[in-house]
Amino acid sequence: MKHEHTKTPKPTAVHGFSPGFAALGLEAGLLAALETLGYEEPTPIQREAIPPLLSGRDVLGQAATGTGKTAAFTLPLLQRIAHGGKGRPSALILVPTRELAIQVATAVQRYGKELRITVVALYGGQAIAPQIHALRRGVDMIVATPGRALDHLRRRTLVLDGVQTVVLDEADEMLDL
Repeated sequence: MKHEHTKTPKPTAVHGFSPGFAALGLEAGLLAALETLGYEEPTPIQREAIPPLLSGRDVLGQAATGTGKTAAFTLPLLQRIAHGGKGRPSALILVPTRELAIQVATAVQRYGKELRITVVALYGGQAIAPQIHALRRGVDMIVATPGRALDHLRRRTLVLDGVQTVVLDEADEMLDL
């Protein structure tokens, strides 16, 4: 009996971008940013989380440090925000530490550069006046530690009326606090 081997066609790149990320449903502006940053193929957490997040579903993700969790939740957020109203926060990412707030906000800026998404990091240990100024100017996404978010809510400088998505990054750490 003769076995016939058929080659599975290799996925082709969409608009010159990696087929891996394009296959997840990310749009050209995000694909361009990922290509510029040297991302080639999505990690398992990204492959599993991005499609349901793009469709607006809730996701609980758990993966080891360094596996791309930040990209897994920020890329769909950025794509959804890019098609919504601009200038008022539609996403809030809560993180347990100042360091993580800075890291996540920087990642959002890098991934969302092509989409012109504005983000502000709100955390303690930094003067609150520049944060208030940024919030008044208008931002699309907020990355905050719980304590500083509460400070802004008490001052009424943080308005969450337009927030459609909340991410609890490292929720286990926040619950331990």
